[in-house]
Amino acid sequence: MTHTATIAGVVLMGVILLGHGSVQAQEDQLVYAVVSEAPKDKTRISAKIAIDGTVMDTKLLASEAIVGNLIWKKLEICHAMRLEGQRSGEGFRVTTVRVVDGSMLPMALQGFAGDCLLKKALEIAPLVD
Repeated sequence: MTHTATIAGVVLMGVILLGHGSVQAQEDQLVYAVVSEAPKDKTRISAKIAIDGTVMDTKLLASEAIVGNLIWKKLEICHAMRLEGQRSGEGFRVTTVRVVDGSMLPMALQGFAGDCLLKKALEIAPLVD
């Protein structure tokens, strides 16, 4: 095997691996989330999300299609959602969103959602009068 053939083989393997990695990166993941702070910027929402049984704090990043979604426009602290999208270094890029009842959340998020609602009821609701 010549030196040129070896280099060509290495380059071809690199292209195949890069192509394979980019296909996997584009697949949507299903996650559940609870809005953890009152949204100020509708393109970047602070939330606790559950991915594969692990709960983490992250930013939900909305595309223009999602920002225009009525559900997204009405988001408030403690709202529970079922999302599809991709993880990125900046947060979780949302491609679809559905509001769900807190009982439909994974067990790992139900406690946070319940505590959030109690805190909201005690701190925010009395001020509404």
